[in-house]
Amino acid sequence: MGQAAVDDLIRLLDLEQHDELRFRGHSTSHLPMRVYGGQVAAQALSAAGRTVDPARHVHSLHGYFVRPGDPQEPIDYAVEVIRDGRSFSVRRSVALQGGKPIFLMSASFQIEEQGLDHHAPGPSDVPGPDELPTMLDRLAKYPERVAIWTQIPRPLDVRYVGEPGWVRPGDRTPDPHQRVWMRIDGKLPTDPLVHACALTYASDLTLLDSVLSYHGEVWGPGGVIGASLDHALWFHRPFRADEWFLYDSWSPSASGARGLAAGRMLDASGRHIATAVQEGLLRKV
Repeated sequence: MGQAAVDDLIRLLDLEQHDELRFRGHSTSHLPMRVYGGQVAAQALSAAGRTVDPARHVHSLHGYFVRPGDPQEPIDYAVEVIRDGRSFSVRRSVALQGGKPIFLMSASFQIEEQGLDHHAPGPSDVPGPDELPTMLDRLAKYPERVAIWTQIPRPLDVRYVGEPGWVRPGDRTPDPHQRVWMRIDGKLPTDPLVHACALTYASDLTLLDSVLSYHGEVWGPGGVIGASLDHALWFHRPFRADEWFLYDSWSPSASGARGLAAGRMLDASGRHIATAVQEGLLRKV
């Protein structure tokens, strides 16, 4: 795992450029039946960001997952220049397979400016990542999952404060919050766009867990199956995705076989670096 998996992620984000506004990406050979949503969102942001002045950094993105992606096929990214103003640039990035869109994203980029600055304090009762079990520690109780886990390179170090969404219902209790420490498990280059793409990649991993956590539900047989429907992410302050951040998530509402999840990301010093909101399709099985 570690740096080798992170290097694979960096290559995943380093898209082939076919012309000024067209790019091509690939998926890791270890993916399951469909492309991970965080990957396609991160690649769409990478494509959009490469058409913008590097002095302008992404501050928000809004995307829709419209079809499942096939991990065995390349993904083409078509970028549209919506506007380049004095302070902001807006791009539309569409991911396509077989000529059909699988993901649509709008992203906005801004020059560095000074202004009002505040953020709500983070939770004060959360143990640090070094005090929490690693994923392999947690999987020790589920030996059937260890073999699968160790076969797939994972660029993220993830430490759950509570219980993961795959823990059996009898082993967990409902909790209104899902709190997870995360970091890219190796070193990233200094390019802020790479860190923004890496955070986008991470932001889709555990967010919908907060809907299940509210109800004490579990992913998989006897619980819930789901898929991301849309995803929004706001970047508030400079950060490094290869340093620990706390993903503090909760679910304001669930109805109509859909669940809404919101999460804020805070660095180890408590600075609010980003906010994510996502709605997912959640069906009982």
